[in-house]
Amino acid sequence: AGHSGNDSGAVCTDANGQVDLTEADVNMAIAQIVKDSLVEKGFQVDLLNEFDTRLSGYRAVALVSIHNDSCEYVNEEATGFKVASSMETRDTNRAQRLTACLVDRYQGTTGLTFHAGSITNDMTQYHAFSEIDPDTITAIIETGFLNLDRQILTNETSRVADGVTKGILCFINNENVIPTPMAP
Repeated sequence: AGHSGNDSGAVCTDANGQVDLTEADVNMAIAQIVKDSLVEKGFQVDLLNEFDTRLSGYRAVALVSIHNDSCEYVNEEATGFKVASSMETRDTNRAQRLTACLVDRYQGTTGLTFHAGSITNDMTQYHAFSEIDPDTITAIIETGFLNLDRQILTNETSRVADGVTKGILCFINNENVIPTPMAP
């Protein structure tokens, strides 16, 4: 759960300037539902904090870091989601497959638009990716923008989490998926 146990991440304020939503809270709500859903299906799942001591050498089938984008209004295009895999992976084919599964299943479940062109170095070089076992396949997902996507992120959290869960299951179960076009 991005920012969990570390900081608030993006902070949204109401008209009076009071904090009314934090990225860390939204990330944790989504991550907890994803975890519960996968555990219910028989998988062992660790819900990790941003700088969890267990990240050092962490080994798993996959590690997916859940985040959200800005609370600030940017423009009408600042809606949708982003997914990226680690630049440090040993198995780029499997990493691209995890990314493709997350993009396909998340977009199909939520109806949000994928923004391949706005993947940042902070995503592909996310600190946890260099801490874990290099054979663990990784991805980071920004599930939406806390401004224009706030309604689905906060009122339809189960649907958002279901999209992430379906993406992870697609990868684990080796389901059919069309490769995701990657930004240059």
